[in-house]
This record gives sequence, C-alpha cells and structure tokens, in this order.
Amino acid sequence: MSQKSDGTSQGLQVLSYLIAGVAVYGFLGWLGDHYLGTSFLLPIGIVLGAAGGVYLIIRRFGRAPEPNRDDTR
Repeated sequence: MSQKSDGTSQGLQVLSYLIAGVAVYGFLGWLGDHYLGTSFLLPIGIVLGAAGGVYLIIRRFGRAPEPNRDDTR
C-alpha cells in the first residue's frame, strides 16, 4: 500500500469516527427528547458524540510513529 493511500485511509477513518459519534449520540438524544418530552437532550447528545469521536481519534491516531534508530555506528 502506498503512503498516499495509507494517509487517505486514515483520514477517512477519522472522518467516520466524527460522523458516527455525532450521528449515534445525536440520535440517542433525539430519542430521549421524543419519549421524555424534553428539548435539551439532542444538543447534549451531539456535543457528547463529537467529544467522544475526538477522544477516539486521539486514542487511535494521537501517537507519532517511533523514529528509526540505527545504533550500529
């Protein structure tokens, strides 16, 4: 796999984490608002979903690759 396609793959994974977090927790917030008759759970769900997505992105992609150390001088 080339370096360019590897970067594209990681970028799409990052984007999918963000979209999935907002969609899933936003839907759960909407569902809670619908059944409980409130109007504040949807925005809270969207914000929590975005924060959860960012957390997963940092956990998955936050580390820089280790440099290659050649100690055979």
